[in-house]
Amino acid sequence: MNTLYLPKRLSRRGFIHAAAAAAGASLLLPASQVLAAPVAGDLSGLPGVGPVGAGGKTPLVFGHRGASALRPEHTLAAYAKAIADGADYVEPDLVSTKDGVLVARHEAFLSETTDVASHPEFAGRKTRKTIDGETHEGWFVDDFTLTELKTLRAVERIPQFRPGSAQYNGMFQVVTFEEIIDFVAAESAARGRIVGIVPELKHSTYFASVGLPLEERFLSILAAHDYTRRNPVEIQSFEIANLKYLRGKLGRRANLRLMQLVIGENVRPMDVAAAGGALTFAQMLTPAGLRDIAQYADVVAPPTRAIIPLKKDGTLAEPGSLVEDAHKAGLRVEPWTFRPENKFLAADFRSNAGDFARHEAGSIAEMKRYIATGIDGFFTDDPALGRAALG
Repeated sequence: MNTLYLPKRLSRRGFIHAAAAAAGASLLLPASQVLAAPVAGDLSGLPGVGPVGAGGKTPLVFGHRGASALRPEHTLAAYAKAIADGADYVEPDLVSTKDGVLVARHEAFLSETTDVASHPEFAGRKTRKTIDGETHEGWFVDDFTLTELKTLRAVERIPQFRPGSAQYNGMFQVVTFEEIIDFVAAESAARGRIVGIVPELKHSTYFASVGLPLEERFLSILAAHDYTRRNPVEIQSFEIANLKYLRGKLGRRANLRLMQLVIGENVRPMDVAAAGGALTFAQMLTPAGLRDIAQYADVVAPPTRAIIPLKKDGTLAEPGSLVEDAHKAGLRVEPWTFRPENKFLAADFRSNAGDFARHEAGSIAEMKRYIATGIDGFFTDDPALGRAALG
């Protein structure tokens, strides 16, 4: 596996023990306010609200970190472009600042997605950390207050693939989860359509270990915003315990789903590993494992190649049974992540223009192959192409 350019990298695996999530709750709104919050009465017309299985419903298009093929990821520009291009949901990955504010970054490591290295005032913050099994040397979000983080600007993470996005380097701030909610609400009001939010809680095991647990802060923000109380929200994690914790706090609500993220490898979720457990992602994708997921989550989100694998020559093989097995268990299936550059396409959908080149027709054709398996939604770095694949 190419961990440098994997659409959702291996570092997205794990999170915390459920008990740790309550730490620091005295500083926040009580989670019970979420349970008491009003929701819209009839949500049948909202994006993705309905029965399991596509069943005639158009699959959802999730703007992966916004329109991250076209704008620096997790910026308001990326979210604006995703919404303009037809995304049903936009995705903020959530991490915590030193002072406990949830902000949108792909991971705790800041060096690849911000201009922090060009700030001499923060040279002394450079350090080495191992988070979710990956070691990086550079700068990390939990060593910065929000005020300090706001002096940084976002940059394109893979500029060699996305020079069009890289031209926006330095233009946009790191944004908080609350700023994203307000922005999506404003876009929804301006465009006259509901836009869902699909937040992922990142590195929960790590953040709990440094006294910055994410879950209660996250619940408080959901409770504080009318938009998230009434409109579609899908909460993601590669961990199990925190989804169970959130299900216990939130119950089952018409506008809210929990999404169990998985990877297609025989490794353990981070919270399972931290607790000394044996459960692997491969076991979670068996029929029995999917039934277990359905006890606490509504969606399983595998990598695309877990649904249609690659042959030895890099072309698509025949679909496996994962979509059918998940639907039988009562789960929606919403895989990650489609990218429009040749490097990330199956070999039978690439052009001859080289790895770094965009190939829009190939990306659309590849997505159509997956849509035909009956998936209920999918993550894409280019929502306009996802919308085109749906016709």
